Amino acid sequence: MGLVMILVAAGFLAAARYAVTPARTRRTWLVALAATELGYLWVLPAAGLACWAASRVGEGDASAFERVLSIGAAGLAAGATALLLRPVLSAARLAGRVRRDLTEVLGLCAEEDLWSWRRLLFGAMQSRRVTVETQDAEGLAVDFYRAAGAAEAAGAPCVVVVHGGGWDSGDRTQLAGLNHWLALRGVAVAALSYRLAPAHRWPAQRDDVRAGVSWVRANATALGVDPRRLTLLGRSAGAQIVTAAAYGETLSGVRAVVALYGCFDLEFVWSIRSDKDALNSDKLLRQFLGGPPEGARVELFRTASAEKLVHAGAPPTLIIHGVLDELVWCRHSERLAAALGRAGVPHVFIRLPWATHAGEANLHGPSGQLITGAVLRVARGG
Repeated sequence: MGLVMILVAAGFLAAARYAVTPARTRRTWLVALAATELGYLWVLPAAGLACWAASRVGEGDASAFERVLSIGAAGLAAGATALLLRPVLSAARLAGRVRRDLTEVLGLCAEEDLWSWRRLLFGAMQSRRVTVETQDAEGLAVDFYRAAGAAEAAGAPCVVVVHGGGWDSGDRTQLAGLNHWLALRGVAVAALSYRLAPAHRWPAQRDDVRAGVSWVRANATALGVDPRRLTLLGRSAGAQIVTAAAYGETLSGVRAVVALYGCFDLEFVWSIRSDKDALNSDKLLRQFLGGPPEGARVELFRTASAEKLVHAGAPPTLIIHGVLDELVWCRHSERLAAALGRAGVPHVFIRLPWATHAGEANLHGPSGQLITGAVLRVARGG
């Protein structure tokens, strides 16, 4: 029994360690995502194992070896419990500062709190969905989520969502839970499927976002949205696309940008690329841009790099990135935030100390609550 306890405790600790250390492969990233965004569900089993193992130490009929195993299991399980609690405790502390930054920097209304223990435990049970309307937007497939309770006369704010996937995969259905969540709170969502590499290289993706925004504006009345209250939101590769599109030109009606765990200087990305990292970034960049930043491609890299396109008139921006993200380093967002600061562009940069890539996969978890709450405030505006 003691050996079983110590093996189970070691398993808990092996997973829980990703709350403080990065996951460096795709497989361990999935473990890290579960441990950091769902790990609070493992706390009771881990704590229970720690208590049970500790109680066995004092049993009179236990051998010295069994006692050593019980002590070891209790220690491992207690350590796992502490690590599994880190994301939720960190998120609860961070919520107040994020709320202040959104209010003071972006001038957004201080609505309900960004953090709820009740939602953490029971949010998934209360999740609802809206009807998805699949539309054709100038040759692009769009899933439209109509805002619940929107006043037809005024129109609802709308978030145009651009998916991730390394530019060569993914589609508009990616992590659609956020789209339903926003629509149920009065914010419409238009989720786009852009053209993918290698069949279509940059700037095809930028052009698709431009076409999607134009389609929303042209059909605003039928969609029940306000064409002056659009927000661009991109995840990962999508964050690169929306920021480059929004900073590189003026997109009518777009008043804010949300960049979730993206990369924003493609020449810098090229300089650190590898064919051995979790994403095979060398392959992805060659597919997306055709090769190194040389000759005519220098300008191509520049137009794809939001960090180099920042200017004083760029839209207010919300940047969110997990510090432990190894698929796309948090350093990319740090560099963009610094460039926005130098240009005087209003922006809020939220670092999630425990988080890895795609933390909002659990909308009600530690990353999910902060991301959804911040995006909702940005979409609604001041």
